[in-house]
Amino acid sequence: MHQKPLSPSAQRVQDALRAHGQDLTVIEFAESTRTAEEAAQRAGCHIGQIVKSMVFKRKDTAGPVLVLTSGSNRVDEQRLAAHLGEAVERAEPDLVRAATGYAIGGVPPIGHATQIQSVLDEDLLRFDLVWAAAGNPKAMFSVAPQTLREMSGAVVLRIRA
Repeated sequence: MHQKPLSPSAQRVQDALRAHGQDLTVIEFAESTRTAEEAAQRAGCHIGQIVKSMVFKRKDTAGPVLVLTSGSNRVDEQRLAAHLGEAVERAEPDLVRAATGYAIGGVPPIGHATQIQSVLDEDLLRFDLVWAAAGNPKAMFSVAPQTLREMSGAVVLRIRA
């Protein structure tokens, strides 16, 4: 079976996975995986197994924070702010792209343009396998949650609202 070459953004994620010593494969689907619901349909998994990569901005310092949360959860911004020691708000698309190198809807948990602090939703650890975005709104890869935590350098936190 011959798979067509990955798009440049998905290939960057594939390269980042290899750089982390992981033999994981980025898959580009014909249909969108932009929302957690769409991603779960494409992957054939529970919505909770989808990793939503959400970028927040610290209100005091304007620094980005990446939250890797379960597709079935909402982020409790107060809890995140308490962990960080300052208030947060959702980052604007320009900050998301500048910090990660990717547009909203395809932000992967690794392989970013800049070093970015990451937080991993503890709920993801209840699964054997989760699915994360891989550079564009049609690309994903599957990974064990503990491996995802190690690759992203994320701190595990109860983040759901």
